Amino acid sequence: MSIAIPTLDPRRDLVLEREIDVPRHLVWAAWTEPERLLRWFTPAPWQTVACEVDLRPGGIFRTVMRSPEGVDQPPTVGCYLEVVPQEKLVWTTLLEPGFRPASAAAIDSGCHGLQFTAIIALEERGSGTRYRAIAMHPDEASSRRHEELGFHDGWGATLDQLVALYRNT
Repeated sequence: MSIAIPTLDPRRDLVLEREIDVPRHLVWAAWTEPERLLRWFTPAPWQTVACEVDLRPGGIFRTVMRSPEGVDQPPTVGCYLEVVPQEKLVWTTLLEPGFRPASAAAIDSGCHGLQFTAIIALEERGSGTRYRAIAMHPDEASSRRHEELGFHDGWGATLDQLVALYRNT
C-alpha cells in the first residue's frame, strides 16, 4: 500500500527516509502519545520537556525543548491538518489550533522561526517500518535554512533515539 504524498519540490522540501526495525504501531505511538514523544523527540543532549497532542485535524501539536544549559526554548506550536491512524500525520507551524493563522510572533519564536508543513508517513515493512519525514517549506531560502540548521542530522538523530527505545519490543 502506498501513502498519498503531495508532489515534492526538491528545492523547497526536505526528506528523511529510512527502513527501521521498529513495528509501525510503536512508531505511531511514539509520535502520538506525549509521554512517549518526550523520550526521543529532541536530539540529545537537548530534551523535550513539554508536549501537547490533540490528535485530530485542527488539533494542537505543541512542544517545548530545553537546551543542555537548562534553558527552555519558546514553544513550537502547530496544527494537525491530517491524521490517518498508523499511516500518516500532517501538521504545520503556519497554523495554530483550530486552523487559525499563526501570528508572525508565534512563527518567529518557535522552531528557530521556521515555517513548514511536516508529513510523517509510515508503511509496514515486515516487522519494521518504512519511515518518511518530509518538511515542506514556502520557499527555497526557508528550506536551505532548515537544512543548514541540521534537518538531516537532527531529524536523523531523533529517529535513531526512537529506534533505540523501541527496537525489538
